[in-house]
Amino acid sequence: MGTPPTEHHYIGFWVRFIAALIDSVCFAVVILPFAYLLFGATPVIQTQPSHGLTGIVVQTVLPALLVVALWIRYQATPGKMLMKARIVDAETGNPASHGQYVVRYLGYYLALIPLGLGILWVGLDRRKQGWHDKLARTVVVRDRPTATSHDVSP
Repeated sequence: MGTPPTEHHYIGFWVRFIAALIDSVCFAVVILPFAYLLFGATPVIQTQPSHGLTGIVVQTVLPALLVVALWIRYQATPGKMLMKARIVDAETGNPASHGQYVVRYLGYYLALIPLGLGILWVGLDRRKQGWHDKLARTVVVRDRPTATSHDVSP
């Protein structure tokens, strides 16, 4: 007996918002100890990178590498995993390419510039794509079993 057939269900704004909150906590648990070791008790979370090159690495580069690595390995961050969601290629439904994940991450910056409109777009779009998803040609989905003819009662 094989794996039952599945169909993709697009994940909307609020589920993704909750996943992002979970991710924020998870990433803080990973990154803040490094920041504390490097910078001491001075504020390490600021609106702009501080503490020179080391601050840029800890506040910008490390989170980017962590997120993209998780996407490559699991197609999701911890929050999306808890929501049973994953990021896939919008055309094929297969895992996205490494390049798509990098473009998707960089696309967050563009999506945030006009007051976060590119992120809020998830709530308006038919396929629940934010601008970062559209740029990278990705969608966030949850797999659902499909009904097959032998599953339906007469």
